[in-house]
Amino acid sequence: MSPSADDRDSRPEVAAWNGLVDALRTAGEELAADTSELDPAEQADGFRALLRGLSNLLSRIETDRERPELVPFNGWRQKFLMDNPDFRYWVTEVRGDRRYRIRGNRGDATYMSVTAYRRTGGIGAEATDRLDSDAIAFDDEGGFEIVLGGADPGTDSGSADRLTLPERSGVVWVRFFHDDVARDRPGWTEIEPLEDPGTPPPIDPVRFGSALATVSATTSMLPTIFEASVRDDLDPPNVLRHWSEMAGGAVFTEPGIHYLRGGWRLGAGQALVIEGEVVDCRYWNILAYSRFLNSLDFRHRTVSYTGATATVADGRYRFVVAAEDPGNGDWIDSEGRDFGIVVMRFLHPATTPPLPTTRVVSLDELRGRR
Repeated sequence: MSPSADDRDSRPEVAAWNGLVDALRTAGEELAADTSELDPAEQADGFRALLRGLSNLLSRIETDRERPELVPFNGWRQKFLMDNPDFRYWVTEVRGDRRYRIRGNRGDATYMSVTAYRRTGGIGAEATDRLDSDAIAFDDEGGFEIVLGGADPGTDSGSADRLTLPERSGVVWVRFFHDDVARDRPGWTEIEPLEDPGTPPPIDPVRFGSALATVSATTSMLPTIFEASVRDDLDPPNVLRHWSEMAGGAVFTEPGIHYLRGGWRLGAGQALVIEGEVVDCRYWNILAYSRFLNSLDFRHRTVSYTGATATVADGRYRFVVAAEDPGNGDWIDSEGRDFGIVVMRFLHPATTPPLPTTRVVSLDELRGRR
């Protein structure tokens, strides 16, 4: 006898799968409505961003906190919520009552951090403990080793490279900051449990269903996140503001970074000039994003600069966001988008970075033509 529809629907994996299908349909319908007034390229880009987000989530769905794996995050096919191609990220989920060893090599990264987080609901998080390049002992080749979890480092004489997992900590991010990621030697990192957790079951139905439900819930939120996130960039456009919502490691961000953010709104033949003072800090960069919170095409276009690749004269920077290179300042390729987002990151600034001045001008004016 074939199972009834009621019997099938009562199975947790069936319910979880149907939840994902429903979430995709709902997200698609919401995104279609939200982008109905945009041009066809932006409409298609919205669905690409949605698919990239789903790809990112699915790449990490089979988590095993007993035997975690540090997974590369935010590759160009999995851009997700303000990715940053000048960083190299790895992320994993762990158990707060276990101990692990993280090994790796920083490569040519100018700075590195390892941060533990606790979830605060939805996509929210707060940092609970961290180590950075100043505290990590690297060997002559750039190798490092960190013990994660276990004894409080304040009571352990051998704790120079130890990261605690305070209560409810469950997510760990490793970040490598690069001055010139296209030319720098890449680093790597991995994690292993210090105690043998034993052989896992072939599949844990409850865990699988819960993981799939998390993917569904996050995917269903993405169109709302896209729409809500850009409101302050649209009103008013063409100015940068202090992005204080990201302070302290919120939403899995790096706790030591001060963010500036703003949106451009440009017509044909226009450019946004961004000029400001470089504040003393460990690292800084500027990066352009779409309205769907994906970085622009960094593989084929110039869409970001770091403190090492930007042109700084008398302590000041000058960036020009435009569809064409005006030959006057460091060009950020807008891809011809009439709207997009610029984010500046300043790591450990000595003082609060001053807001840059911004002005919309014609490309002809920048090129000296009237």
